[in-house]
Amino acid sequence: MSDQDSATAGAARPDTSVAHNARVWNFWIGGDAHHEVDRRVGEQVAGMFPVIRDVARADRGFLVRAVHHLAAERGIRQFLDLGAGLPAADNTHEIAQRVAPGSRTVYVDNDPLVPAHARALLTGSPEGVTEYVHADVRDPDAVVRRAAKTLDLGRPVAVLMLGLLNFVPDGAEAREIVRRIMAAVPSGSVLVLTHPTFDAEVGGAGNVTAMEFWNAHATPPITGRGRAEIASFLDGLEPVEPGLVPCSQWRPEAADALPVPQFGAVAVKP
Repeated sequence: MSDQDSATAGAARPDTSVAHNARVWNFWIGGDAHHEVDRRVGEQVAGMFPVIRDVARADRGFLVRAVHHLAAERGIRQFLDLGAGLPAADNTHEIAQRVAPGSRTVYVDNDPLVPAHARALLTGSPEGVTEYVHADVRDPDAVVRRAAKTLDLGRPVAVLMLGLLNFVPDGAEAREIVRRIMAAVPSGSVLVLTHPTFDAEVGGAGNVTAMEFWNAHATPPITGRGRAEIASFLDGLEPVEPGLVPCSQWRPEAADALPVPQFGAVAVKP
């Protein structure tokens, strides 16, 4: 079996009749992996919540800054990207391997759309390793077991959960997912997290109507959370400055970066 065959094993056939988060998100960040139904729903959501495109771009910018920080300033050489989504500019392994060509990255997703694009996620530097695992984060033990075939879990790992836990509506289940995965990696490992919010002080009030529309017309269902609940996902970890903030304002390139209703944090396992 080829690497591509292995990466796509177990994936169902994508449903292109209903708007899907991975494709709509790709539309919002300017990609080309989407269909008419995704564009239509994406435009409708943007009409209700115009800042959504800013959120999508800010989330991607946060990924770039966070991974670069971990590779360049903290010496992290292993990355576990959960809920990886569709490839776009500056994928995790590309950011890391620009700093350290020998970096190893495992992408994990249960989205049937992603395996068709897995080849783009598996193309990296000759010195490094990139793999795709088709698995569901709701089974964290299986995710860890399969990731361990590529990553050395005796060395620090950056665990990325960008825009992931908002697809786990039960807060206790979401916290347990974080707890079990972070329990499987050693001290010095890092959680990188983003999550949408309804908090009005960062412009999240419009998220309520937009998410209700999304849940009626697209898949998978999504939920927002307040800052305090999102902060609970970091329990037992040590946030890197500036802590849990709108992801656009986490070590931004521009000092006057505006907030978006999507919190982001980088937190280290002591």
